Amino acid sequence: MKPIPITLRHLDYVIATADTGSTAAAARALNVSQPSVSLAIAKVEAHLGRALFARNTGQGVGLTSFGEHKLGEFRTLRSQAFETLSGEDRQRSVLTLGVFSTLGPRYAPGLVRGFLEEQPTADVRLLEADLETLAQWLDSGQIDVALIYEFGLPSTLELIPLADVRPYGVVSQSHRLAERSSVSLAELLQDPIILMNLPHSRAYFLSLAQVQGITPTIAYETGSVEMLRAMVANGLGVGVLATDIPHHTAYDQTPIVRLPLTGHLAPHRIALARSGRLRPSSLTTAFCRYTRRVFVV
Repeated sequence: MKPIPITLRHLDYVIATADTGSTAAAARALNVSQPSVSLAIAKVEAHLGRALFARNTGQGVGLTSFGEHKLGEFRTLRSQAFETLSGEDRQRSVLTLGVFSTLGPRYAPGLVRGFLEEQPTADVRLLEADLETLAQWLDSGQIDVALIYEFGLPSTLELIPLADVRPYGVVSQSHRLAERSSVSLAELLQDPIILMNLPHSRAYFLSLAQVQGITPTIAYETGSVEMLRAMVANGLGVGVLATDIPHHTAYDQTPIVRLPLTGHLAPHRIALARSGRLRPSSLTTAFCRYTRRVFVV
């Protein structure tokens, strides 16, 4: 068998250049010379027969579509080689978990704590982002698995369903609907809404209204669940949420009332997502199995 002329060090140079946006920055991060980085990239590109980076004078480098595709594979290969050659007695296994920003505080800490109790040699790192960014990180191998809502995701991802959750309304304690046991979405949205404006989340909540033939009046928009709850609690509008927050006060201790919504409303599905083309590590597989076993909404 003809030996492959590419080493893990070459992959380190490619990954660092992709992460920093230039060979000079990669060289500084790795404490090597810039020509060493450039030569390593050229060698990998020559071996693959295609360019990984597009060079722009004075603007650093950017990944080509081929480079974007290969980057995740390089990260996976690098991680698997390190895990195989290090040995568990000398190196903790690392799992990088991405979490959708509205789901993270509600579920991620408990999942991480429980998983580490079962896998004490593991090291779990957390990265929070919106759905679009998490999908990009999965495809590039920057994260191993993501806790997300299954909405508007690319077909390249492998999804592991965890739970379907119904949306619900929130109003202030002094609101005219606060004493009701449930309300319709049409009744709730007679008042202006405080809207979640994260990518995909905004579209989901607006689609709930549109299916009911409602064009809501938007009072404010926010990317924070707790900001939304606090604004609703202070009477600045009503809200619709999917993330289960059982507390009856907002951050400023102002009371808030949760109202079940009647009628047929499309649920939000909570899921784990992995890249469909990158081989998962044994630790990633173990985390997915653990999460499926213990996940409760």
